Amino acid sequence: GGRFNGRQIVPAGVIDEIARGGDREKFAPAGFLTLPGWSYRMQWWVSHDAHGVFMARGIHGQAIYVNPKAEVVIARYASHPMAANINIDPVSLPAWKAVAEALMG
Repeated sequence: GGRFNGRQIVPAGVIDEIARGGDREKFAPAGFLTLPGWSYRMQWWVSHDAHGVFMARGIHGQAIYVNPKAEVVIARYASHPMAANINIDPVSLPAWKAVAEALMG
């Protein structure tokens, strides 16, 4: 991970640390209903799914979605009027997953 056009942009060790995620058991009581099984580490939300998805998220809908298995990065610039992602996650997360899976063939 962390490569573009054959060049290492982000040190591989940093990507590995982010992708490892945090302690899911400690994260679960936080009550993020749209992120079951996820954790938070080094400013990134980590899915722990088969694709190794992790995301940077802003409170007004901004996001960087990274799917290492699909080799997909999706950036979303947003200015949602409500400072919460709970209203947009049910649409955004499945849409980004569908794009990644479609590109994998």
